[in-house]
Amino acid sequence: MPKKTRIFGANSVKVKRQKEPGRRIFSLRYIFGVCQSLILETKKTLTGEAHFLHLPLYFLIALLCIVGSPVLAKVPGSINSSSQPPINSLTSLAVSADPASLLQQGKVLYSAGNFAKAVEVLQQAVQVYQQRGENLALAATLSNLSLAYQQLGAWSQAQQAITESLNLLKGQDKNQNLQILAQSLDIQGRLQLLMGQAEAALSTWQQTEQIYKQADNKSGVVRSQINQAQAWRTQGFYPRAVKTLDQVSKTLKSQPDSIEKTVGLRSLGDALLVLGDFEKSRQTLEESLTIARNLQSNADIGASLFSLGNHARQQQKNQQAIAYYEQTVEASASPLTKVQAQLNHLGLLIEDQQWAKVQTLLPSIESKLDQLPLSRASIYAQVNYSQSLAKVNSGVLQASSHSYYSGFSTKDSAVLLAKAIQQSHSLGDKRAEAYALKSLGGLYEETRQWSEAQKLTRQGLALAQSSNALEITYSLEWQLGRLLWAQKDINGAIAAYDSAVDTLQSLRRDLVVNKDVVNQDVQFNFRDSVEPVYRQSVELLLKSQEGKLSDEKILEKARERIEALQLAELDDFFREACLQGQRVALDQVVDQDNSTAAILYPIILPDELQVIVKIPKQRLQSYTTKISQAEVEKLLVELRKNLVNPTATKTVQKQSQEVYNWLLKPIESELQKSGVDTLVFVLDGPLRNLPMAALYDGKQYLVEKYAIALSVGLQLLDPKPLVQQQLRALTAGLTQPPPGFPKFAPLLAIKSEFDGITKAGVSTTSLVDGDFKKKNLESEIGAASFNIVHLATHGQFSSRLEDTFILDFDGQINVKDFDTLFRSQGKSIVELLVLSACQTASGDSRAALGLAGAAVRAGARSTIASLWQIDDQSTAMFVSAFYRELKSGKITKAEAVHRAQLQLLKHPNYRAPSFWSAYVLIGNWL
Repeated sequence: MPKKTRIFGANSVKVKRQKEPGRRIFSLRYIFGVCQSLILETKKTLTGEAHFLHLPLYFLIALLCIVGSPVLAKVPGSINSSSQPPINSLTSLAVSADPASLLQQGKVLYSAGNFAKAVEVLQQAVQVYQQRGENLALAATLSNLSLAYQQLGAWSQAQQAITESLNLLKGQDKNQNLQILAQSLDIQGRLQLLMGQAEAALSTWQQTEQIYKQADNKSGVVRSQINQAQAWRTQGFYPRAVKTLDQVSKTLKSQPDSIEKTVGLRSLGDALLVLGDFEKSRQTLEESLTIARNLQSNADIGASLFSLGNHARQQQKNQQAIAYYEQTVEASASPLTKVQAQLNHLGLLIEDQQWAKVQTLLPSIESKLDQLPLSRASIYAQVNYSQSLAKVNSGVLQASSHSYYSGFSTKDSAVLLAKAIQQSHSLGDKRAEAYALKSLGGLYEETRQWSEAQKLTRQGLALAQSSNALEITYSLEWQLGRLLWAQKDINGAIAAYDSAVDTLQSLRRDLVVNKDVVNQDVQFNFRDSVEPVYRQSVELLLKSQEGKLSDEKILEKARERIEALQLAELDDFFREACLQGQRVALDQVVDQDNSTAAILYPIILPDELQVIVKIPKQRLQSYTTKISQAEVEKLLVELRKNLVNPTATKTVQKQSQEVYNWLLKPIESELQKSGVDTLVFVLDGPLRNLPMAALYDGKQYLVEKYAIALSVGLQLLDPKPLVQQQLRALTAGLTQPPPGFPKFAPLLAIKSEFDGITKAGVSTTSLVDGDFKKKNLESEIGAASFNIVHLATHGQFSSRLEDTFILDFDGQINVKDFDTLFRSQGKSIVELLVLSACQTASGDSRAALGLAGAAVRAGARSTIASLWQIDDQSTAMFVSAFYRELKSGKITKAEAVHRAQLQLLKHPNYRAPSFWSAYVLIGNWL
């Protein structure tokens, strides 16, 4: 590639692009100098104490569901439609030229992303309307001003403006001003949701819907309903959100084709994608595209193609996504939409290391970036492009062949970021400036220039905090923690990580819902951007104790932090906060209710495996095995493969003994002295795919010495024992898989399995084959009080929500429906859920996440499930033995599982771990 000179900024700094042999270790100080004056200037504006408001900040994608005008629900001319909610239209108001001109100027500035300047102009318009006493125009202008304040994170000013607007409208003739009232209420609802007041937002949008109905504004009604679905989801009411969106879909279908309809369908499709309803989302987006094509609206064709590309990318259908992004570039007239599609395309190429295609795409993106008008959207595009350039350089230089080296250097990324910092500062956009500063600080971090990196990071952090941009704040706090850790400031690093985790907790529900492929401005991917914060924090805490006596408070904090990660991981799985209800700490259960149980909490760190142990009536203690995460995971994967093979017993024993040595050997003598007979594991990472019962000490399997249970977290839902109650079971089974599921074999021993339950003395109601349908299962659970639900049917656990299900006669029941299925009509929760023929998805190292999700979603106190499919005759034997032991009324559920497994172990046909170890008990072991 020929050398090229870029000129940017007031200082006219010239940077020549050139190839750099070897690793890019060089000084970026001259780049730092470019924006040093800006940094000093900004410091002056940020003197005083930063104001923390830990408000749930809903990512920009959430605003796909909170749109002020149907035409702008997905703005074709915007890099992300959700980043710029629309200014109200006042074209129907008869106002004089001067304030109307100001208002129009404010709208133009707002649309361009210059929110600070838009505020100034709108304030001038407000003053003019106040002087003239034109209250209706004043009310509309104030609502627009509130919207601009919201973009700047100025919540109190936004609240004051919308309150004044609504107070003015109260004095107007409501019937004559329905549209303005509805728009102002819509903006109030958006503000309430941004400030974490989801219930109030829901009420406001319900009111808005009624006003739009009075005004016969069908688009407004649809908009209000989509907003309500967002509010329901935010409160954790997933079924209500889906029901509302279903109503939206029906409303839209009854409307004639129009621009409003195609945009409404596109917004609905985007909302369904966020909620994880992929099939409905795809169908809705395709319908939106069809209508856009019928109307020959290139802007909407491009926008719908872009949404379909995001949908395909979310489904990991990369080639299909690329095809949609290429079509977007062809169809759209918007430079911003074209750039965003190409940036997403670039991200996929980098992910697949297709460097030749990357080389071809880069110049096209750069030329389009140079043509973009200045706005928040263009700044974010520039920042994301610079991040992609850094990945390109890193990837190419680490590859075996440099033949496709792009000619772009890390210097180019730094220049782009310095320019983005200057531009965002000129716009008065603290959020965008913080984002650009974070990225530039990250470049300095890569080249180990700690001092410069720390200055930039702190500068960005002050800006992010002052504008309440929590999604940027947490990443800056994390970055600061890494920098301080690298400089051996352990206490400072711990404090920074603590702040990052606290901010993540505030964002918990929203972070996990808004995936990197949906949000185009600030990109978040759970595995890359959330999980490492928790893990690195735990590693830092534990390393701070090296060479010292273990501090119980530090150990408690470390395991609580890993638990917070696991809860966030489940939220990510379900795309909503899923753990509710009063829960009791495991330590309290052990110390007060079950003094023969011990809790083991293994934590996999990059270069060691740490185990924290709670023995009844004792302080927390820990021990460490120095071994790399890669070695641990390699052995666990191999062991998991061998466990399902009945002929691999010797190999299983050898490998499982090594895991035993990591987890239990350091503590085995103490466990024996303490009289412990039950081990409760809170497992981390790939350990969750393994049955702890199969661990081997050289002479015995762990199941031969202890009853074993698993816990999703450090707390149990009201841990009362089942033995005090009469056992009433609803049994349901499928002997033949439904059509379309050929990989699942018949389960011919179901009758024997159910007979064993009845013979054990358990009162049963059965649904078999044609009677086993979701609606019948739900009806039976709702009509009677069963404390046990036993499902003998195929199912699959996966790390993907859409691939985690059980089969019924009609097809599959997805795990996301378990909450309504097992807790219908307000009945008490199921005490025990048994899934006797399920399996974890092959090749999925995180498949046990689906098992934990099923247990949590069903709301059962305890769940028994199989990690892999096993011989159905041995299953029938295990089930019969388990219920006989449980019916005796003298032992815990964990002990009943333990004894049933031992019966299989002693059977000559089922001695191999592949038969008896697959069963795991999750949750309440009492």
